[in-house]
Amino acid sequence: MSTTETKELQVKEKQEVDSPAEQTTTGPVYTPDVDIFETERDLVLLADLPGVTPGTLTIDLRDSVLTLAGDVPFEEPVEEEYLLAEYGTGRFYRQFTLSEMIDQERIDAKLSNGVLHLTLPKVEKATPRKIAVSAD
Repeated sequence: MSTTETKELQVKEKQEVDSPAEQTTTGPVYTPDVDIFETERDLVLLADLPGVTPGTLTIDLRDSVLTLAGDVPFEEPVEEEYLLAEYGTGRFYRQFTLSEMIDQERIDAKLSNGVLHLTLPKVEKATPRKIAVSAD
């Protein structure tokens, strides 16, 4: 691709998970969209979890597998009748396998306005550093 070409932003619709595993609860399960970027000291993961609250979000780390699971309960309108309902409620679920370069003891999570911000610090040996050279 030449430097003069531009990439157009593509909006991706919410997609239901297509899993061979049996569900233990009813309702749809969605895969949250994520952005992952790297700094010198961390990997940062941003996950879109609209409607999920800290009380309905579970982040589990087992055998180097990080699991995100969050529920958005369906709220029946009290006196209104839906004419159109486009927003799907259900469960968000996604898993990531972490490499040995992540310091699993120092992972930090913040949820704000439907966006989960996970900071995955690198272990010290994986952090880039300059080596001082001395003269004899």
